[in-house]
Amino acid sequence: MANVKSSKKRIKVTLRQTLRNRIIRSRTKTAMRKVVAACIANDAAGAKEALIVAVKTIDKAATKGVYHKNNAARKKSKLTKMVNGISA
Repeated sequence: MANVKSSKKRIKVTLRQTLRNRIIRSRTKTAMRKVVAACIANDAAGAKEALIVAVKTIDKAATKGVYHKNNAARKKSKLTKMVNGISA
C-alpha cells in the first residue's frame, strides 16, 4: 500500500479511469458485435444502422483516449468493409 498522499490519490484516480475505460470498451465491443450479427444475417439495412452507431461509439472511445486513433480507424475500416461486402 502506498504511503505518500499523492500515490494514494493516483491509485484512486487509476481505479476510476480503469472502470471508465472498461465501460467504454464494453459499449464499443457490443456495438461492433451488433454490426457483425447483422452482416451474418444478411440484413443490409440493419447492418448500416448498426454501423453508424458503432462508428460513433468507436470515435468517442478514441476521443477519450481509450483506443489509439489508428486502432479506431482499423476497427471502423474492418466493419465498413464487412457491411459493404453484404450490400454489394
